[in-house]
Amino acid sequence: MIMLVVVLMPRISLGQSDVPRDTLLPKLNPTKAVSGFEKPPKHPDDNPVTFSKIALGRQLFFDPILSTNDQVACATCHRPEHGLASKEPVAIGIKGRKGTRNAPSILNAAYAKSLTWDGRDADLEAQVLGPLTNENELGNDLDAIIKKLKSDPNYPELFAKAFEVKPETAVTVDHLAKAIASFERVLISGNNGVDRFRRKDYSALSQEARSGMWLFESRGGCWKCHNGPNLSDEHFHNTGVSFGSTERDRGRMLITNVDSHAFQFRTPPLRNVAQTAPYMHDGSIGTLREVVEFYNRGGAPDDPQLDKKLKPLGLTEEEVGFLVAFLEALSGDPVTIAEPESTDERPQR
Repeated sequence: MIMLVVVLMPRISLGQSDVPRDTLLPKLNPTKAVSGFEKPPKHPDDNPVTFSKIALGRQLFFDPILSTNDQVACATCHRPEHGLASKEPVAIGIKGRKGTRNAPSILNAAYAKSLTWDGRDADLEAQVLGPLTNENELGNDLDAIIKKLKSDPNYPELFAKAFEVKPETAVTVDHLAKAIASFERVLISGNNGVDRFRRKDYSALSQEARSGMWLFESRGGCWKCHNGPNLSDEHFHNTGVSFGSTERDRGRMLITNVDSHAFQFRTPPLRNVAQTAPYMHDGSIGTLREVVEFYNRGGAPDDPQLDKKLKPLGLTEEEVGFLVAFLEALSGDPVTIAEPESTDERPQR
């Protein structure tokens, strides 16, 4: 049974940039596994899941109060109608400032072993804070954010309920990160056509998508990097994107300072990938067909640091179309989040 849930809408300020509405569905219990994943997401011991914490994180996610000018929210770059990714090639923050990388989907991020394109963050709690203070994203200061939240007529009580403390001590940076991370951790989508096909629902895939799956798992070699339930090996690779650019992003090397890590980026998961164009870390490829054609060429064969897994594939135009059909079949159920089905605060396992 789907329950109707009242969601407080974020404040609207004059001149506000495009903060999307919260159109996510209240449906799933975060302790239940979703089809396609063997287990539900693991929640940190110091941040156990509760419905009030998820609700607080949800409200914060859509609220531009976190930005320095009250005009940009987390949801500005992670849009429900766009697979919780950005529709722009690179993230656009306060005052129209452009970042340097595409804002990827946060769907199923709970299953990631590291986050962001360069893997700088180990968990969602750590990742949440970066965009808040990045000058090209929300552009704020953590102390300033806490001061604004404490002055808000509603947030101190909401924080107090979520973390079971007094309102005067409830609003902290730690609680802010844990609340938003709790919400993001239950943004799970599964049960796509490929999942159903593997459960012997053979009508779930078209013949074209079946042919694409065979190519994906055989001579296309896509499985070498896109594997596991989330279709990512969680490793870092240089696929040749932006080769030849004079200002090429050095990727993983910026975090590790290891020369051999130059131009490497985390393998993005592929679930719901048809909803999240444009693609690659710089948003430089506009369609799934162009992505497949890029890999069919072997990425950038002239790049001396190209990952050795990449080779020209020799696919025909028809076979490229088969792979695109398979990728489109990876779109799962609408994104659902946890809301209580009873008065119990903690979800039932």
